[in-house]
Amino acid sequence: MNAMNDQPASSQFSRRKFIKTAAVSSAVLGFPAITHSKSPNSKLGVGLIGVGGRGRSHVAACRNEDVIALCDVNENNLKGAQRLPWCKSARTYKDFRDFYEKLDDIDAVVVSTTEHTHAFATLPALKAKKHVYCEKPLTRDVHECRIITEAAAKAGVQTQMGTQIHAGANFRRVVELVQSGAIGEVREAHTWVSRAWGWKSPADDTPKEAQPVPAHLDWDLWIGPAPFRPFHSIYFPGPKWYRWWDFGNGTMSDLGSHRNDLPWWALKLDAPLTIEPLTGPPPHHDIAPASMSVKYTFAARGDGYPALEHTWYQGTEKPKIWRDKKIPQWGDGTLFIGDKGMVLSDYSKHALLPENKFKGFERPKQWIEPSPGQQAEWLRACKGEGPEPLCHFAYSGPLTEANHLGNVAYRAQKKLEWDAKNMKFPNAPDAEKYLGRTYRKGWTLS
Repeated sequence: MNAMNDQPASSQFSRRKFIKTAAVSSAVLGFPAITHSKSPNSKLGVGLIGVGGRGRSHVAACRNEDVIALCDVNENNLKGAQRLPWCKSARTYKDFRDFYEKLDDIDAVVVSTTEHTHAFATLPALKAKKHVYCEKPLTRDVHECRIITEAAAKAGVQTQMGTQIHAGANFRRVVELVQSGAIGEVREAHTWVSRAWGWKSPADDTPKEAQPVPAHLDWDLWIGPAPFRPFHSIYFPGPKWYRWWDFGNGTMSDLGSHRNDLPWWALKLDAPLTIEPLTGPPPHHDIAPASMSVKYTFAARGDGYPALEHTWYQGTEKPKIWRDKKIPQWGDGTLFIGDKGMVLSDYSKHALLPENKFKGFERPKQWIEPSPGQQAEWLRACKGEGPEPLCHFAYSGPLTEANHLGNVAYRAQKKLEWDAKNMKFPNAPDAEKYLGRTYRKGWTLS
């Protein structure tokens, strides 16, 4: 239940393999055939693990496919999904380990569990060469991320991490602006979110008392590989649980999947060289912070992408240029600072700055195609009816890993040098215990 549950993790999946995978994935994974479908009319046989919360939207997105199986530890979620006309004949499961005992009629799997079980629910599908859509963040930690990214590369199937904003027009236009050179070479970027969920004071500490487990919930299965703790409504229902290290990694892991997606995409980022905690309270052994900031450094990436400093802020923390009111006071945003100007963006809008400099600016021709939506993009690709999804695991795996590394640096309370190939911190091997964790008896990821 505390930091002692974390342990060093190792992997043979190297930085070189990350880069190679990203480079060839489109060629290898572009238009795969449906290999196992027994569904008529080009429908996919789909199984969904987790059908409450975000899972509800995925059930809805699959209404024109053959929904073969539903799985959830919450009986109420299962009953709700079963009432839908396109789910009435679906098999139902409480334990996704049972779900995976019959896969011959399933082509694709959607994972919408809590993040501490994402890897466990995703890996069997990849090993069985099933297409996979997994909600963000892809995994709970760096070690799990490497395993999933490597498994996806070997599987040769269509994958997608659920970052729905990636499918929106706004991010695409910002990427085009940055990559076309509208603001010149970018050596500095900042991303901030104002959400302040997490530890702020002793009032937020882990509850000492237990509460009765709701009759519709299998609490032991919900806990899964995490150290067991008594039920309390402070963890369930979601998204309360994500504040705890055992179940999530706080705001950075959660919203970083969305917000850091933009600089990652626009600036063609890969593994960071260093990660440095800047602000935040002393790390709590059990709970992620409400407010903190972390700075990353990245090497030059060729094609006009110089070395970069990117800083993440959450809660009350904001960039100095924001605090000095030199840019619009947007509560959430990403700021790209180039040698010819700046681009400020949130989810739905963006601005070229300073505004007077870009009066009459002719925007680059749009080259990133519109998306039919994050889910539809993946479903079409699974059926060979569209290109590879843009948030495939070769892209979203390294993104997720970088977000987790920010939390590792914060918990270690020191600047970390990252050897991505060997998954080591040469200057701080003691911090490697935060890369993975020890699993509860009966749970293995292999």
